Amino acid sequence: MTSSQTRDRPAADDDDGARPAGEPAIWSRNFRYYFTARSAGLLGWAMLPVAVSAGLLSAGHDLSTAGYAMAFLVGPFAGLVLFGGVLADRFTARRMMIAADLANLTAHVLLALLFLHGIDHLWHLYALLVVAGTANAMFQPGASSTVPLVARDVQGANGVLRISEALTALGGPALAGLLVGTASTGWVMVISAVAYGTSAVCLFALRLGAVPAPPAGESLLRNLVAGWHEFRARNWLWGVIAIWMFFAVLSWGPQLSIAAGVIVPEHGATAFGLLNCAFGAGTVAGGLLAMRYKPDRPLAAGAVAMLAYPLYPLGIVLDWPVWLLAVAQVLVGVGISFWGVMWATSVQTQVPGEVLNRVHAYEVAGSVGMFPVGSALAGPAAGAFGTDRVLEVGILVALLTAAALLTARPIRTLARVPERG
Repeated sequence: MTSSQTRDRPAADDDDGARPAGEPAIWSRNFRYYFTARSAGLLGWAMLPVAVSAGLLSAGHDLSTAGYAMAFLVGPFAGLVLFGGVLADRFTARRMMIAADLANLTAHVLLALLFLHGIDHLWHLYALLVVAGTANAMFQPGASSTVPLVARDVQGANGVLRISEALTALGGPALAGLLVGTASTGWVMVISAVAYGTSAVCLFALRLGAVPAPPAGESLLRNLVAGWHEFRARNWLWGVIAIWMFFAVLSWGPQLSIAAGVIVPEHGATAFGLLNCAFGAGTVAGGLLAMRYKPDRPLAAGAVAMLAYPLYPLGIVLDWPVWLLAVAQVLVGVGISFWGVMWATSVQTQVPGEVLNRVHAYEVAGSVGMFPVGSALAGPAAGAFGTDRVLEVGILVALLTAAALLTARPIRTLARVPERG
Protein backbone atom coordinates (compact mmCIF):
# COMPACT_ATOMS: atom_id res chain seq x y z
CA MET A 1 0.00 0.00 0.00
CA THR A 2 1.19 3.53 -0.79
CA SER A 3 2.81 5.24 2.17
CA SER A 4 1.09 8.41 3.24
CA GLN A 5 1.77 11.80 4.67
CA THR A 6 -0.53 14.55 5.86
CA ARG A 7 -0.94 18.08 4.64
CA ASP A 8 -1.28 21.00 6.97
CA ARG A 9 -4.65 22.66 7.16
CA PRO A 10 -5.11 26.26 5.97
CA ALA A 11 -4.02 28.99 8.35
CA ALA A 12 -7.63 29.97 8.86
CA ASP A 13 -8.26 26.65 10.61
CA ASP A 14 -7.19 27.28 14.18
CA ASP A 15 -8.31 24.01 15.72
CA ASP A 16 -5.86 21.21 16.27
CA GLY A 17 -7.77 18.71 14.20
CA ALA A 18 -9.28 16.97 17.24
CA ARG A 19 -13.02 16.57 17.50
CA PRO A 20 -14.67 18.74 20.17
CA ALA A 21 -16.08 16.89 23.15
CA GLY A 22 -19.73 16.04 22.67
CA GLU A 23 -19.66 16.74 18.92
CA PRO A 24 -22.80 15.37 17.20
CA ALA A 25 -22.36 12.17 15.22
CA ILE A 26 -23.80 13.82 12.11
CA TRP A 27 -24.76 17.47 12.50
CA SER A 28 -21.40 18.84 13.58
CA ARG A 29 -20.29 22.34 12.58
CA ASN A 30 -18.27 20.92 9.72
CA PHE A 31 -21.12 18.75 8.44
CA ARG A 32 -23.60 21.64 8.51
CA TYR A 33 -21.27 23.66 6.30
CA TYR A 34 -20.60 20.68 4.05
CA PHE A 35 -24.30 19.81 3.78
CA THR A 36 -25.09 23.37 2.74
CA ALA A 37 -22.26 23.38 0.19
CA ARG A 38 -23.24 20.02 -1.29
CA SER A 39 -26.94 20.85 -1.47
CA ALA A 40 -26.23 24.16 -3.19
CA GLY A 41 -23.92 22.52 -5.71
CA LEU A 42 -26.38 19.72 -6.42
CA LEU A 43 -29.14 22.26 -7.04
CA GLY A 44 -27.00 24.14 -9.53
CA TRP A 45 -26.03 20.94 -11.33
CA ALA A 46 -29.63 19.68 -11.43
CA MET A 47 -30.90 22.90 -13.00
CA LEU A 48 -28.26 23.19 -15.72
CA PRO A 49 -29.31 20.48 -18.26
CA VAL A 50 -32.99 21.48 -18.19
CA ALA A 51 -32.21 25.18 -18.39
CA VAL A 52 -29.79 24.84 -21.30
CA SER A 53 -32.01 22.44 -23.28
CA ALA A 54 -35.18 24.47 -22.73
CA GLY A 55 -33.36 27.74 -23.37
CA LEU A 56 -31.96 26.54 -26.67
CA LEU A 57 -35.25 25.08 -27.90
CA SER A 58 -37.24 28.15 -26.90
CA ALA A 59 -34.72 30.31 -28.77
CA GLY A 60 -35.39 28.38 -31.96
CA HIS A 61 -32.47 25.95 -31.98
CA ASP A 62 -33.12 22.33 -32.93
CA LEU A 63 -32.84 19.13 -30.92
CA SER A 64 -29.41 18.35 -32.35
CA THR A 65 -28.03 21.57 -30.87
CA ALA A 66 -29.44 20.66 -27.45
CA GLY A 67 -27.93 17.19 -27.78
CA TYR A 68 -24.51 18.60 -28.64
CA ALA A 69 -24.75 20.92 -25.65
CA MET A 70 -25.35 17.98 -23.30
CA ALA A 71 -22.44 16.11 -24.86
CA PHE A 72 -20.12 19.05 -24.20
CA LEU A 73 -21.36 19.12 -20.59
CA VAL A 74 -21.20 15.40 -19.77
CA GLY A 75 -18.21 14.43 -21.92
CA PRO A 76 -15.54 16.28 -19.90
CA PHE A 77 -16.96 14.90 -16.66
CA ALA A 78 -16.70 11.30 -17.85
CA GLY A 79 -13.28 11.82 -19.40
CA LEU A 80 -11.56 13.81 -16.65
CA VAL A 81 -12.96 12.48 -13.36
CA LEU A 82 -9.93 10.17 -12.96
CA PHE A 83 -7.60 13.16 -13.06
CA GLY A 84 -9.91 14.91 -10.61
CA GLY A 85 -9.21 12.11 -8.15
CA VAL A 86 -5.45 12.42 -8.58
CA LEU A 87 -5.50 16.20 -8.17
CA ALA A 88 -7.75 15.97 -5.10
CA ASP A 89 -5.28 13.61 -3.44
CA ARG A 90 -2.33 15.83 -4.37
CA PHE A 91 -3.77 19.24 -3.44
CA THR A 92 -6.49 18.13 -0.95
CA ALA A 93 -10.11 17.60 -1.83
CA ARG A 94 -11.28 20.84 -0.20
CA ARG A 95 -9.01 23.02 -2.32
CA MET A 96 -10.05 21.22 -5.49
CA MET A 97 -13.74 21.55 -4.63
CA ILE A 98 -13.40 25.27 -3.90
CA ALA A 99 -11.52 25.78 -7.17
CA ALA A 100 -14.22 23.79 -9.00
CA ASP A 101 -16.98 25.89 -7.41
CA LEU A 102 -15.23 29.11 -8.43
CA ALA A 103 -14.84 27.81 -11.99
CA ASN A 104 -18.54 26.92 -12.04
CA LEU A 105 -19.41 30.32 -10.59
CA THR A 106 -17.49 32.05 -13.41
CA ALA A 107 -18.95 29.79 -16.09
CA HIS A 108 -22.52 30.35 -14.90
CA VAL A 109 -22.11 34.13 -14.74
CA LEU A 110 -20.92 34.05 -18.35
CA LEU A 111 -23.74 31.65 -19.30
CA ALA A 112 -26.22 34.10 -17.76
CA LEU A 113 -24.82 36.93 -19.88
CA LEU A 114 -24.87 34.69 -22.93
CA PHE A 115 -28.53 33.73 -22.58
CA LEU A 116 -29.67 37.20 -21.51
CA HIS A 117 -28.06 38.90 -24.51
CA GLY A 118 -28.56 36.11 -27.03
CA ILE A 119 -26.25 33.40 -28.38
CA ASP A 120 -24.49 34.68 -31.48
CA HIS A 121 -21.97 31.84 -31.68
CA LEU A 122 -22.78 28.38 -30.37
CA TRP A 123 -19.12 27.63 -29.65
CA HIS A 124 -19.31 30.19 -26.82
CA LEU A 125 -22.01 28.08 -25.19
CA TYR A 126 -20.19 24.81 -25.83
CA ALA A 127 -16.94 26.16 -24.37
CA LEU A 128 -18.65 27.28 -21.16
CA LEU A 129 -20.38 23.91 -20.82
CA VAL A 130 -16.98 22.21 -21.15
CA VAL A 131 -15.76 24.39 -18.26
CA ALA A 132 -18.79 23.39 -16.17
CA GLY A 133 -18.34 19.68 -16.95
CA THR A 134 -14.63 19.84 -16.19
CA ALA A 135 -15.31 21.64 -12.90
CA ASN A 136 -17.69 18.90 -11.83
CA ALA A 137 -15.11 16.25 -12.72
CA MET A 138 -12.67 18.05 -10.43
CA PHE A 139 -15.30 18.35 -7.66
CA GLN A 140 -16.80 14.85 -7.61
CA PRO A 141 -13.96 12.76 -6.08
CA GLY A 142 -13.65 15.10 -3.09
CA ALA A 143 -17.41 15.13 -2.56
CA SER A 144 -17.20 11.52 -1.40
CA SER A 145 -13.89 11.58 0.46
CA THR A 146 -14.86 14.61 2.56
CA VAL A 147 -17.80 12.85 4.24
CA PRO A 148 -15.66 10.79 6.69
CA LEU A 149 -13.83 13.99 7.65
CA VAL A 150 -16.95 15.92 8.65
CA ALA A 151 -19.11 13.30 10.40
CA ARG A 152 -18.49 10.49 12.89
CA ASP A 153 -21.57 8.62 11.67
CA VAL A 154 -20.51 8.21 8.04
CA GLN A 155 -23.51 6.07 7.07
CA GLY A 156 -25.98 8.48 8.67
CA ALA A 157 -24.29 11.41 6.93
CA ASN A 158 -24.53 9.61 3.60
CA GLY A 159 -28.23 9.03 4.26
CA VAL A 160 -28.76 12.76 4.84
CA LEU A 161 -26.83 13.61 1.68
CA ARG A 162 -28.83 11.07 -0.31
CA ILE A 163 -32.04 12.79 0.79
CA SER A 164 -30.60 16.16 -0.27
CA GLU A 165 -29.62 14.67 -3.62
CA ALA A 166 -33.14 13.35 -4.16
CA LEU A 167 -34.80 16.64 -3.25
CA THR A 168 -32.51 18.72 -5.46
CA ALA A 169 -32.92 16.23 -8.31
CA LEU A 170 -36.69 16.76 -8.07
CA GLY A 171 -36.75 20.48 -7.32
CA GLY A 172 -33.88 21.65 -9.52
CA PRO A 173 -35.33 20.71 -12.91
CA ALA A 174 -38.80 21.90 -11.86
CA LEU A 175 -37.41 25.28 -10.75
CA ALA A 176 -35.35 25.59 -13.93
CA GLY A 177 -38.34 24.81 -16.12
CA LEU A 178 -40.51 27.32 -14.26
CA LEU A 179 -37.92 30.09 -14.56
CA VAL A 180 -37.29 29.42 -18.24
CA GLY A 181 -41.03 29.59 -18.88
CA THR A 182 -41.73 32.72 -16.82
CA ALA A 183 -38.45 34.66 -17.03
CA SER A 184 -35.41 33.45 -18.99
CA THR A 185 -32.64 30.89 -18.94
CA GLY A 186 -30.24 33.64 -17.93
CA TRP A 187 -31.90 33.97 -14.53
CA VAL A 188 -31.51 30.23 -13.95
CA MET A 189 -27.79 30.72 -14.51
CA VAL A 190 -27.74 33.60 -12.03
CA ILE A 191 -29.31 31.39 -9.35
CA SER A 192 -26.84 28.60 -10.16
CA ALA A 193 -23.94 31.04 -9.87
CA VAL A 194 -25.18 32.09 -6.43
CA ALA A 195 -25.48 28.40 -5.46
CA TYR A 196 -21.88 27.67 -6.47
CA GLY A 197 -20.67 30.80 -4.68
CA THR A 198 -22.48 29.62 -1.54
CA SER A 199 -20.85 26.21 -1.87
CA ALA A 200 -17.37 27.74 -2.17
CA VAL A 201 -17.88 29.93 0.92
CA CYS A 202 -19.13 26.99 3.01
CA LEU A 203 -16.26 24.76 1.92
CA PHE A 204 -13.79 27.51 2.80
CA ALA A 205 -15.33 27.62 6.30
CA LEU A 206 -14.60 23.93 6.96
CA ARG A 207 -12.03 23.09 9.64
CA LEU A 208 -10.66 19.70 8.71
CA GLY A 209 -7.26 19.69 10.36
CA ALA A 210 -4.47 17.78 8.61
CA VAL A 211 -5.71 15.40 5.91
CA PRO A 212 -4.01 12.31 4.38
CA ALA A 213 -2.04 12.86 1.18
CA PRO A 214 0.17 10.77 -1.14
CA PRO A 215 3.97 11.09 -0.91
CA ALA A 216 5.35 14.37 -2.21
CA GLY A 217 7.31 14.41 -5.46
CA GLU A 218 5.37 11.68 -7.29
CA SER A 219 4.15 12.40 -10.81
CA LEU A 220 0.48 12.58 -11.80
CA LEU A 221 0.89 9.36 -13.77
CA ARG A 222 2.46 7.56 -10.81
CA ASN A 223 -0.39 8.78 -8.58
CA LEU A 224 -2.91 7.52 -11.13
CA VAL A 225 -1.23 4.11 -11.33
CA ALA A 226 -1.06 3.89 -7.52
CA GLY A 227 -4.78 4.59 -7.35
CA TRP A 228 -5.43 1.80 -9.86
CA HIS A 229 -3.38 -0.65 -7.78
CA GLU A 230 -5.35 0.30 -4.66
CA PHE A 231 -8.62 -0.14 -6.58
CA ARG A 232 -7.57 -3.51 -8.00
CA ALA A 233 -6.27 -4.79 -4.64
CA ARG A 234 -9.79 -4.86 -3.14
CA ASN A 235 -11.81 -7.73 -4.56
CA TRP A 236 -15.08 -6.44 -3.14
CA LEU A 237 -14.51 -3.03 -4.75
CA TRP A 238 -13.66 -3.98 -8.31
CA GLY A 239 -16.13 -6.87 -8.09
CA VAL A 240 -19.03 -4.49 -7.48
CA ILE A 241 -17.91 -2.20 -10.30
CA ALA A 242 -17.56 -5.10 -12.74
CA ILE A 243 -21.08 -6.27 -11.91
CA TRP A 244 -22.43 -2.72 -12.05
CA MET A 245 -21.01 -2.11 -15.53
CA PHE A 246 -23.21 -4.87 -16.96
CA PHE A 247 -26.16 -3.57 -14.96
CA ALA A 248 -25.63 -0.01 -16.24
CA VAL A 249 -25.43 -1.03 -19.89
CA LEU A 250 -28.21 -3.62 -20.00
CA SER A 251 -30.69 -2.47 -17.33
CA TRP A 252 -30.17 0.92 -15.70
CA GLY A 253 -29.02 2.83 -18.79
CA PRO A 254 -31.86 1.92 -21.19
CA GLN A 255 -34.70 2.10 -18.68
CA LEU A 256 -35.44 5.85 -18.52
CA SER A 257 -35.80 6.43 -22.27
CA ILE A 258 -37.63 3.13 -22.84
CA ALA A 259 -40.04 3.87 -19.97
CA ALA A 260 -40.70 7.36 -21.35
CA GLY A 261 -41.33 5.92 -24.80
CA VAL A 262 -44.00 3.58 -23.40
CA ILE A 263 -45.63 5.64 -20.65
CA VAL A 264 -45.86 9.08 -22.29
CA PRO A 265 -47.88 7.90 -25.35
CA GLU A 266 -50.15 5.71 -23.21
CA HIS A 267 -50.63 7.83 -20.06
CA GLY A 268 -49.26 11.29 -20.87
CA ALA A 269 -46.27 13.36 -19.83
CA THR A 270 -47.88 14.30 -16.53
CA ALA A 271 -48.12 10.66 -15.48
CA PHE A 272 -44.48 10.14 -16.41
CA GLY A 273 -43.51 13.15 -14.32
CA LEU A 274 -45.49 11.85 -11.36
CA LEU A 275 -43.79 8.48 -11.63
CA ASN A 276 -40.41 10.18 -11.43
CA CYS A 277 -41.63 12.10 -8.39
CA ALA A 278 -42.62 8.76 -6.83
CA PHE A 279 -39.09 7.53 -7.43
CA GLY A 280 -37.76 10.66 -5.73
CA ALA A 281 -40.03 10.07 -2.75
CA GLY A 282 -38.72 6.52 -2.50
CA THR A 283 -35.16 7.82 -2.61
CA VAL A 284 -35.88 10.09 0.35
CA ALA A 285 -37.42 7.17 2.25
CA GLY A 286 -34.39 5.02 1.44
CA GLY A 287 -32.09 7.70 2.80
CA LEU A 288 -34.09 7.87 6.02
CA LEU A 289 -33.99 4.09 6.34
CA ALA A 290 -30.22 4.07 5.81
CA MET A 291 -29.79 6.62 8.61
CA ARG A 292 -31.50 4.25 11.06
CA TYR A 293 -30.62 0.72 9.93
CA LYS A 294 -26.92 -0.17 10.09
CA PRO A 295 -26.41 -3.80 9.07
CA ASP A 296 -23.24 -5.70 9.94
CA ARG A 297 -22.87 -6.68 6.26
CA PRO A 298 -23.75 -3.44 4.43
CA LEU A 299 -23.21 -4.56 0.84
CA ALA A 300 -25.19 -7.75 1.39
CA ALA A 301 -28.08 -5.73 2.83
CA GLY A 302 -27.82 -3.28 -0.06
CA ALA A 303 -27.92 -6.13 -2.57
CA VAL A 304 -31.15 -7.43 -1.00
CA ALA A 305 -32.61 -3.92 -1.34
CA MET A 306 -31.66 -3.97 -5.04
CA LEU A 307 -34.16 -6.80 -5.55
CA ALA A 308 -36.82 -4.08 -5.71
CA TYR A 309 -35.34 -2.61 -8.89
CA PRO A 310 -37.09 -4.93 -11.41
CA LEU A 311 -40.57 -4.01 -10.11
CA TYR A 312 -40.93 -0.88 -12.27
CA PRO A 313 -39.90 -2.37 -15.65
CA LEU A 314 -41.96 -5.46 -14.80
CA GLY A 315 -44.99 -3.25 -14.22
CA ILE A 316 -44.48 -1.57 -17.59
CA VAL A 317 -44.27 -4.91 -19.37
CA LEU A 318 -47.40 -6.16 -17.58
CA ASP A 319 -49.23 -2.86 -18.27
CA TRP A 320 -49.93 -2.00 -14.64
CA PRO A 321 -52.07 1.07 -13.92
CA VAL A 322 -50.24 4.30 -13.13
CA TRP A 323 -50.94 4.13 -9.39
CA LEU A 324 -49.39 0.67 -9.15
CA LEU A 325 -46.40 1.81 -11.21
CA ALA A 326 -46.03 4.67 -8.73
CA VAL A 327 -45.94 2.22 -5.82
CA ALA A 328 -43.29 0.23 -7.69
CA GLN A 329 -41.26 3.41 -8.26
CA VAL A 330 -41.36 4.23 -4.55
CA LEU A 331 -40.01 0.78 -3.72
CA VAL A 332 -37.36 1.07 -6.44
CA GLY A 333 -36.30 4.44 -5.03
CA VAL A 334 -35.99 2.97 -1.54
CA GLY A 335 -33.87 0.09 -2.83
CA ILE A 336 -31.55 2.20 -4.99
CA SER A 337 -31.08 4.82 -2.28
CA PHE A 338 -30.35 2.25 0.43
CA TRP A 339 -27.84 0.47 -1.80
CA GLY A 340 -26.21 3.80 -2.65
CA VAL A 341 -25.69 4.68 1.01
CA MET A 342 -24.33 1.21 1.84
CA TRP A 343 -21.93 1.41 -1.10
CA ALA A 344 -20.72 4.97 -0.48
CA THR A 345 -20.19 4.29 3.22
CA SER A 346 -18.26 1.09 2.53
CA VAL A 347 -15.90 2.84 0.11
CA GLN A 348 -15.39 5.84 2.40
CA THR A 349 -14.65 3.75 5.50
CA GLN A 350 -12.69 0.85 3.97
CA VAL A 351 -10.28 2.76 1.71
CA PRO A 352 -7.35 4.73 3.23
CA GLY A 353 -7.75 8.48 3.06
CA GLU A 354 -4.55 9.10 1.09
CA VAL A 355 -5.92 7.19 -1.93
CA LEU A 356 -9.66 7.60 -1.42
CA ASN A 357 -10.14 10.35 -4.02
CA ARG A 358 -8.40 8.33 -6.72
CA VAL A 359 -10.22 5.12 -5.86
CA HIS A 360 -13.54 6.97 -5.88
CA ALA A 361 -12.68 8.41 -9.29
CA TYR A 362 -12.09 4.91 -10.68
CA GLU A 363 -15.38 3.84 -9.13
CA VAL A 364 -17.30 6.69 -10.78
CA ALA A 365 -15.62 6.16 -14.15
CA GLY A 366 -16.40 2.45 -14.10
CA SER A 367 -20.02 2.63 -12.97
CA VAL A 368 -21.58 5.96 -13.92
CA GLY A 369 -19.45 6.08 -17.07
CA MET A 370 -21.29 3.08 -18.51
CA PHE A 371 -24.75 4.62 -18.09
CA PRO A 372 -24.53 6.72 -21.29
CA VAL A 373 -23.59 3.58 -23.22
CA GLY A 374 -26.77 1.83 -22.11
CA SER A 375 -28.82 4.94 -22.76
CA ALA A 376 -27.40 5.31 -26.28
CA LEU A 377 -28.13 1.65 -27.07
CA ALA A 378 -31.74 1.85 -25.86
CA GLY A 379 -33.19 3.26 -29.09
CA PRO A 380 -31.49 0.87 -31.51
CA ALA A 381 -32.23 -2.10 -29.24
CA ALA A 382 -35.91 -1.17 -28.95
CA GLY A 383 -36.12 -0.74 -32.73
CA ALA A 384 -34.54 -4.12 -33.34
CA PHE A 385 -36.19 -6.20 -30.61
CA GLY A 386 -39.12 -4.17 -29.24
CA THR A 387 -39.50 -2.27 -25.97
CA ASP A 388 -40.89 -5.23 -24.04
CA ARG A 389 -37.90 -7.39 -24.90
CA VAL A 390 -35.43 -4.67 -23.85
CA LEU A 391 -37.27 -4.23 -20.55
CA GLU A 392 -37.38 -8.00 -20.00
CA VAL A 393 -33.62 -8.19 -20.49
CA GLY A 394 -33.28 -5.34 -18.00
CA ILE A 395 -35.43 -7.20 -15.46
CA LEU A 396 -33.34 -10.36 -15.82
CA VAL A 397 -30.05 -8.45 -15.58
CA ALA A 398 -31.25 -6.57 -12.47
CA LEU A 399 -32.10 -9.86 -10.76
CA LEU A 400 -28.77 -11.35 -11.80
CA THR A 401 -27.02 -8.22 -10.48
CA ALA A 402 -28.49 -8.68 -7.02
CA ALA A 403 -27.74 -12.40 -7.15
CA ALA A 404 -24.13 -11.77 -8.19
CA LEU A 405 -23.62 -9.25 -5.39
CA LEU A 406 -24.94 -11.78 -2.88
CA THR A 407 -23.01 -14.71 -4.36
CA ALA A 408 -19.58 -13.06 -4.48
CA ARG A 409 -18.05 -13.82 -1.07
CA PRO A 410 -15.83 -10.69 -0.75
CA ILE A 411 -18.88 -8.50 -1.39
CA ARG A 412 -21.36 -10.48 0.70
CA THR A 413 -19.09 -10.78 3.74
CA LEU A 414 -17.65 -7.25 3.83
CA ALA A 415 -18.17 -6.05 7.40
CA ARG A 416 -19.26 -2.60 8.49
CA VAL A 417 -16.54 -0.42 10.01
CA PRO A 418 -17.62 0.74 13.49
CA GLU A 419 -18.38 4.42 14.00
CA ARG A 420 -15.54 6.57 15.26
CA GLY A 421 -15.70 7.84 18.80
